[in-house]
Amino acid sequence: MPTFANSTQRFSDRVADYVKFRPTYPREIVTFLHDTCGLAPGARVADIGAGTGISAKVFLDAGHPVVAVEPNDAMRASADAWLASYDGFSSVAGTAEATTLADASVELVIAAQAFHWFDPVTTRREFARILKPRGLIALMWNSRLLDGSPFLSDYEALLQHYSTDYQAVAERYGDDQSMAAWFGSEFAHKGCFANAQSLDFDGLKGRLMSSSYAPKQGHPNHEPMLDALRDLFDRTQHDGSVEIAYETRVYVGYAAAV
Repeated sequence: MPTFANSTQRFSDRVADYVKFRPTYPREIVTFLHDTCGLAPGARVADIGAGTGISAKVFLDAGHPVVAVEPNDAMRASADAWLASYDGFSSVAGTAEATTLADASVELVIAAQAFHWFDPVTTRREFARILKPRGLIALMWNSRLLDGSPFLSDYEALLQHYSTDYQAVAERYGDDQSMAAWFGSEFAHKGCFANAQSLDFDGLKGRLMSSSYAPKQGHPNHEPMLDALRDLFDRTQHDGSVEIAYETRVYVGYAAAV
């Protein structure tokens, strides 16, 4: 597995695009955690690597108090501003490996589109510390479908051609094998949910530029990539938009004994 230096700062200059153009998570995830996994209504949630608060909002809207743990100052400030109206929301400057949260203080730990940046061994120990007995861990990813339409397959080809470390980042996402290995005997449930974004060209450009592997202005691949994106959009749009389809995967289990 490749090593990424200073991963907590990879998104510092992409916060505005991240807020506007990253997909949310299906509300069915919360229902799944309640009905299938036994999460109590109103259980306190720690959102680790919470970013700009996209995943936290899903749980806040469902009536769960959420503490967002986020080491990136710009992203945490964005979450604080966006979610300030929720009485149940708070945030701390912390990492997955050192959350700053109290022992046995939450009933659910989530990590949405973030676990692949964590140290797996230290994180397991920290999650076990902050969770109440038999508290749940839910690790989730929005995984973009790579084919199924001309747009999806050609967008994947564009990323492969122009992006800086796209393949290395994609290979870090959790899959069935790696999640079963991480949870071990404490693995409990997997859920899969359909998700999608309908985007005009500005939205598609913003979604691309919210990704840490997309070359920024000044990089030799930046302008050619945007030209190719414009061509792709024009060829595949329908009524002024394209659809990015995702499978949202959720892996749920308990903290292993430490």
